[in-house]
Amino acid sequence: MSEFTPFHRGGSGEPLVLIHGFTGTWEMWDLVIAPLEEKYDVFIPTLPMHAGGPEIEGEASVDLLIEGTETLLDEVGIETAHLVGNSLGGYAALRLAANGRARTVNALAPAGGWAEGDPVIDQTMDFFQEMIPLVAAAAEHVDDAVATPEGRAMLLQFLTEHPEVVSPELSKKILLGGAGCTEALALAEMGRTTDWSFDYDAIDCPTRIVWGTEDKVLGWPVAAARFQEGLSDADWIILEGIGHCPMLDVPEKTVELITEFARD
Repeated sequence: MSEFTPFHRGGSGEPLVLIHGFTGTWEMWDLVIAPLEEKYDVFIPTLPMHAGGPEIEGEASVDLLIEGTETLLDEVGIETAHLVGNSLGGYAALRLAANGRARTVNALAPAGGWAEGDPVIDQTMDFFQEMIPLVAAAAEHVDDAVATPEGRAMLLQFLTEHPEVVSPELSKKILLGGAGCTEALALAEMGRTTDWSFDYDAIDCPTRIVWGTEDKVLGWPVAAARFQEGLSDADWIILEGIGHCPMLDVPEKTVELITEFARD
């Protein structure tokens, strides 16, 4: 259906790493790349076990995903950077920050913030596993699916509150990226059983958490409970009326949030 490149890099300045979410690719950041490249050396990898990203050896685990992401940074010569991540990528950004790889970290609706034992974790992974075959089926008719505003709104309903911002071309990339994530079911099962906790005190750089009040994937504030307690000293930004992916909903505002915070 599509060929996926493993990463994007462009621009100049301080290094800035953008990390996509579950079943995404680096192209999820398409709407914010050009303005960010005016200020930063922008590196956008595709995560391990995602379409175009590297494979891992062994059973899918969060630890292996983080290790694989660190390897991607090492391969392009980035020791530390301003990190921005969304959803699973937001969690990865926080974990990388705890490992000393961040100058600043912006986490947009990061995964892993559920309270311990919250049944919403299983509900979320059930949702993912139910959606995976539907995405694959829609991808078989991708051109028809993205041809109309109504079709794009249906495809993007869980990612954005403003699907009209997303072009047919980007909608197609998002759909095919999800369908091309052959490890999606394993990743969702990983999310169900993993221990999402880590040492928040190990993060020693400026940290910002951004969450949309209309997030349909990681609902505010339930999915942020653990972070509200463990990262209470972070800079919290709540975006009224915004969904799970601010870079799709409000790309200009997302660029503003990143650039005002990602400074040495």
